[in-house]
Amino acid sequence: MSDQELQIEAPVVHVTPNESDGRSLRRKLATSQGGLSRVLRWGYRAAHSFSVPAPRVVIKPALWIFLGLRSTYQFVARVFVCEPIFKAYCKKYGKGLRTDCHIHWIMGKGDIVLGENVWVDGKIAITFAARFADHPLLEAGDNTQIGDHCDFRIGKRISIGKNCNLSGRTLIMDSNAHPADPDLRWKNQAPDPEEVRPVVIQDGVWIGKSCIIFPGVRIGEGSIVSAGSVVRTHVPPYSVVAGNPAKIMFRLKKPIAPETPAQDGRSL
Repeated sequence: MSDQELQIEAPVVHVTPNESDGRSLRRKLATSQGGLSRVLRWGYRAAHSFSVPAPRVVIKPALWIFLGLRSTYQFVARVFVCEPIFKAYCKKYGKGLRTDCHIHWIMGKGDIVLGENVWVDGKIAITFAARFADHPLLEAGDNTQIGDHCDFRIGKRISIGKNCNLSGRTLIMDSNAHPADPDLRWKNQAPDPEEVRPVVIQDGVWIGKSCIIFPGVRIGEGSIVSAGSVVRTHVPPYSVVAGNPAKIMFRLKKPIAPETPAQDGRSL
């Protein structure tokens, strides 16, 4: 068979500009050079770039009215709605407990015990488990601040000391919520009670934004957990940790306790 016999001419398909190409109407309007499409594109850009003058003599009073209405709403929502509802969840709380103008998300039944002058900012989430303890406990000491979108998952206990600062979006859990054994996970079984280990955060700890504190962790007094850290092991007192997993970066100087005067006026 000759080479000429093997040659097969491919059919030529002519596509006219008016033939439908399957494009959506939005894409056609965006790419077409027709008069109507160009007018519509001009109108779209003009609408998105439109602006009106804002003379200060008009806009400043409007801003003051807006700020006043917003502050009034936040005050009323906080004092008469959000704080009373949160206090109703608490088993015990000290004077000066403050919240923001959001209702916190609390699921399950457990005990919330807070000291004096505790500030719960923004909107936090607290989830209590039912199978590991009769009364799962979340406690925080005096002058502790809890940031927006902090998440507490409690099977037994999470304990936070005095003068602590928990930045926003921090997750603290005393259980991984699923068993380590894959067979039990596939059967949708609950974790073993021994895998639920309380978390203890001692006095004066500062936890940066978006940290994760794993079950059984103990964070020593005066320590700092840098933002974004994942804490899986104990943190010694007066340490700065960072990373995933969190490691000690350096040590802080321990404050010197003030001398206590004796009864006769002399120093001990």
